[in-house]
Amino acid sequence: MNGNWTEHSYFAGLDWAKDHHDVIVVDRNGDIVADLGFAHTAQGWAEFHARMKAFGKCPVAIETSSGLAVDQLLEAGYPVFPVNPFAAKRYRERKVPSGNKTDRLDAWALADAERLDGQHWLQLHPQDEATATLRLLCRDEITLIEQRTALVNQLQAALGDYYPLALESFEDWTHPAAWAFIKAFPSPAALAQAGQRRWQNFLHAHKLWRPETAPKRLALWRAGQQLQASPARLAAKSLLALSLVKVLESLQSQIALYRQRIEAAFQQHPDHDTFGSLPGAKEKLAPRLLSEIGSLRQVFPDADSLMCVAGASPVSYQSGKVRQAHIRWACNRTLRHRVHLWADASRQKCAWAQAYYAAKRAKGHTHASALRCLAKRWLKLLWRLWQDHTTYDEAKHLKSLQAHGSFVFEKLNPAPA
Repeated sequence: MNGNWTEHSYFAGLDWAKDHHDVIVVDRNGDIVADLGFAHTAQGWAEFHARMKAFGKCPVAIETSSGLAVDQLLEAGYPVFPVNPFAAKRYRERKVPSGNKTDRLDAWALADAERLDGQHWLQLHPQDEATATLRLLCRDEITLIEQRTALVNQLQAALGDYYPLALESFEDWTHPAAWAFIKAFPSPAALAQAGQRRWQNFLHAHKLWRPETAPKRLALWRAGQQLQASPARLAAKSLLALSLVKVLESLQSQIALYRQRIEAAFQQHPDHDTFGSLPGAKEKLAPRLLSEIGSLRQVFPDADSLMCVAGASPVSYQSGKVRQAHIRWACNRTLRHRVHLWADASRQKCAWAQAYYAAKRAKGHTHASALRCLAKRWLKLLWRLWQDHTTYDEAKHLKSLQAHGSFVFEKLNPAPA
């Protein structure tokens, strides 16, 4: 609850766009007292601040939680309240049942919804510089990885058109060794001409020589490709494959650079010890968990709020005698994915985590459902560690399980027959 909500005399809704923004300001009665539009330029923002002086630093509702528009509002000292796009759509439909949609109507719906319901909304607080840097690096890394995935799919499609033998030779096409294979042997004819000695040298050079896989690959290459593409297709698709490989190698070097920067930023972060102590998180998941959870403790006043945002808590549905629960989709999906990976990895490090997971599976839960249950356990524990600025202690946690009579402790220490 925003306890001082009645002290505000004005409420603003900002509908943002790439090159311009529309703002509606309403008073306590819901009457429109200002209607303005301005360009997304330095001069436009100066005009906005000048015209908003009459209304003080009134709260501003906006349909995003990041970007230059949000930065300008926060730097100017406005209380910013981000609104979920789905909620914003419902607010607009409440104001305009006919279905009309304009930027001005969107801004008006946000402003009036803020006036009526804003006391229950969560205000956006800027993260400290260390957390903001880490978050941006991690999210931009995801963008690069998504681009790599798209390029890998294109490469596999090209190979399927003229070089299916290459596709059969590797399972993981995100591995640079698979790209190196295309550079070394860009066509079935080039592979056949190279001979077994060069094949063996390639496997050793790229650390692919494994007793269980090397003989299969060599046998596959000796047999050669049975279906041959036409000369025109071979020339065109081999050029495309080599081009995609070069782009992938360049992109991979940038991803590696991002990971170095993420690791360095994580090492310098004040919460490094807390997240770095989490079993299964290690150097990969720990900084990415921290980047999404952040460092502002007031954002998550209790463990339940963190579990909801992370998508670990289910959504309940009750109507009459019907009572159901289903997975939570309205959440931070990036955080949910990382928590899912962390919960799964923790089973390899913590016996109690594996015991808890096994117990849920025995009750009929699917793999994903059991991991969400385990994630709730971990998030409750992480929230406490995070609030207290302390690190995870396995022995201390096991003592706590014993003191509370947890069934997990009993599974780890069964009573003698």
